[in-house]
Amino acid sequence: MLCCREAINMMWNQPRGGHIFNIDGAGSDGRPTPRFAAYGATKRSVVHLTKSLQAELQMNEVNNVVVHNLSPGMVTTDLLMSGATTKQAKFFINILAETPDVVADYLVPNIREIPTKQSMKPTYIRFLTGLKAYSRIFSRIAFGARRNKYVAED
Repeated sequence: MLCCREAINMMWNQPRGGHIFNIDGAGSDGRPTPRFAAYGATKRSVVHLTKSLQAELQMNEVNNVVVHNLSPGMVTTDLLMSGATTKQAKFFINILAETPDVVADYLVPNIREIPTKQSMKPTYIRFLTGLKAYSRIFSRIAFGARRNKYVAED
């Protein structure tokens, strides 16, 4: 929140303005995050912060600064892997998670594209879309895809 404030204050005085990208995560959609309550609560608040800042900028007629949201999906971080303790968790990590480099290979070009389009509309860039998640779940059930990809399943 403080970083956004400072970035906005700096960017709106620049002729080119700027773009801020906030990153959401598990819990950002309002679903519970057992064993990771604080993490989920902060990610839910990121979405609200982004929307509120977008509204405040529009209300104050700041047209050269835009706040965007990034959703990397399930990334194989230490925090995620520390939660791979149940059969269900292992199942979904193997199906839905990706390594940071795979996620970055998708997100970074999409981020870089926004200023080149000279678009000043807020965007929500999602790596793991609902369609991609359902497709992976189907592939797993139908063909056994991604079994034991990151963690051994019992």
